[in-house]
Amino acid sequence: MSTTILPPFAHPGLELGPISKYTPGSGTHVHNGRIHASLSGAPIINNSTKPPTLSIPQLLPPLSSSNVSSTNVTNRNTLPSVGSIVLGKIIRCMIRQVNVAILVVDEQVCADEWSGVVRREDVRATEKEKVIIGESFRVGDLIRGEVISLGDQTNYYLTTARNELGVIMAKSEAGNTMHPISWKEFKDPITGETETRKVAKPF
Repeated sequence: MSTTILPPFAHPGLELGPISKYTPGSGTHVHNGRIHASLSGAPIINNSTKPPTLSIPQLLPPLSSSNVSSTNVTNRNTLPSVGSIVLGKIIRCMIRQVNVAILVVDEQVCADEWSGVVRREDVRATEKEKVIIGESFRVGDLIRGEVISLGDQTNYYLTTARNELGVIMAKSEAGNTMHPISWKEFKDPITGETETRKVAKPF
């Protein structure tokens, strides 16, 4: 068994170890030769491969399944509040905003799904007038954002206008999980194609 001490719970962006020691598995991505978590969850090492595979099991869907234990979902629903860091999935892209299904609030998996919005002016801190939603997010992207307003009666307003906020996991048009190569691009490791996103900087 590996002597590396892994955290009992990893959050997206957390550095887990070098690719010289581990093979990146599901729920992880590589940045500058280091493996980082793409999901929230408990890291697992599979020693049946060489080097051992480091992965994080998917914990988010389906939340209603009977096989999800009470330790993975809070007994009481976690309400987003101003300043909360959330993880969410992009479910709709429009010209001036994207709609987000909020799945995790302050590292607590939600028992119910909340709705959020990232407006074009809240995507990044600079050159806001030049932001193009389609070049920042795509449907299906997993993002890290911060609640900046309780919004209206249906949506929380979110921002990704900090380096550590933005897209943390994305699939390419070919359906492959990509890894970030800059603050504005992801790369498909299979096809080699790149796609633009508002990339969250790993911690």
